[in-house]
Amino acid sequence: MCNMTFEDPCGENATERMDSVEQALEELLTAALPQGCITVGVYEAAKSLNVDPDNVVLCLLATDEEDVKDVALQIHFTLIQAFCCENDINILRVNNMRRLAEILEGVKPGGESMDLHCVLVTNPQSSTWKDPALSKLNRFCRDSRGLDQWVPVINLPER
Repeated sequence: MCNMTFEDPCGENATERMDSVEQALEELLTAALPQGCITVGVYEAAKSLNVDPDNVVLCLLATDEEDVKDVALQIHFTLIQAFCCENDINILRVNNMRRLAEILEGVKPGGESMDLHCVLVTNPQSSTWKDPALSKLNRFCRDSRGLDQWVPVINLPER
């Protein structure tokens, strides 16, 4: 296991750790999708957060380079981040929406593409979820907050 310290924020250990976190995110999304534990879209996520914030275990805010200049989207992100912080929901920024779409099978029934700018992962209704990938991501978020990175960024690699 790699431990990132204040003295070693980058380098080989950090690269290995990020690869591990990226893999954990992909594993979590792949496991959550067939269980119906994914909410996709800024508006849908806001509704879900309003109804049952305690059921949300992770919030992903995804962008590509062209989205950085979208002021309306950045305002939505700011509001979602504030709500998640207030409700102790871990948040990750994700770059590479194309890869995220591949993982989430990014097309709605009928061929319409999904708004992947905000993705929530929720607990299955039956029980509290004990997924090792989720534990790894929660630990990464907690460690990042200790380094004053309140919303860490994950770069999903191409496959």
